[in-house]
Amino acid sequence: MSKNTLIDVGLKPRERALIVAVVRKGADPAIVSEHLDELELLLDTAGADVAMRVYQERERPEGATAVGKGKVEEIKELIIDNGVQMVVFDDDLTPAQVRNLETAWEIKVLDRTGVILDIFAAHARSVEARTQVELAQLEYLLPRLTRMWTHLSKQFGGIGTKGPGETQIETDRRMFRTRIQRLRQKLQEIDVQRAVQRKGRGALPRFALVGYTNAGKSSLMRTLTE
Repeated sequence: MSKNTLIDVGLKPRERALIVAVVRKGADPAIVSEHLDELELLLDTAGADVAMRVYQERERPEGATAVGKGKVEEIKELIIDNGVQMVVFDDDLTPAQVRNLETAWEIKVLDRTGVILDIFAAHARSVEARTQVELAQLEYLLPRLTRMWTHLSKQFGGIGTKGPGETQIETDRRMFRTRIQRLRQKLQEIDVQRAVQRKGRGALPRFALVGYTNAGKSSLMRTLTE
């Protein structure tokens, strides 16, 4: 794996997405709606359009598929009828849940964390930022390696693509773990360098502006510095 190689976790420009919320019983509808509004903004920033929202109220997420069997079938029909290219869950999914849902729906399934990592990868510019994003991606993808190999087998098909076998997957896991350790060491070195730089600059105050794309950060910065 090359130095600071950010990984494409799945999003392609302007895909049609269906978003899903597993709502705990008694949850405030306004808060649920606010969470999905935020997820829509994240997807828009990542380059995807939300075609619809789907809710299911449950005491807890279904272990195998997050939503119940009936809802899985309902969403499959919505995918077909509306040309949906990916399903995004507001909550984090386990690797097994992602694998089961992608098998049932035959399209890409992501969670909020996957979308956020895609955005970070697209906007990381500094060495430190790219290192942090690559580390986060590898830690996110490590337990999902089996799913990634399944995708490759489905994509290319035919002779010689029956799957890599446990030996190859374990080899890749070792590579991921080695790279993760190196990235952590690199971030520690960057922290030391930053500490030296801060000491040299003295006690000058510092601040940061954080917000979504087109939220007005540049305009606010100009106003504050005029």
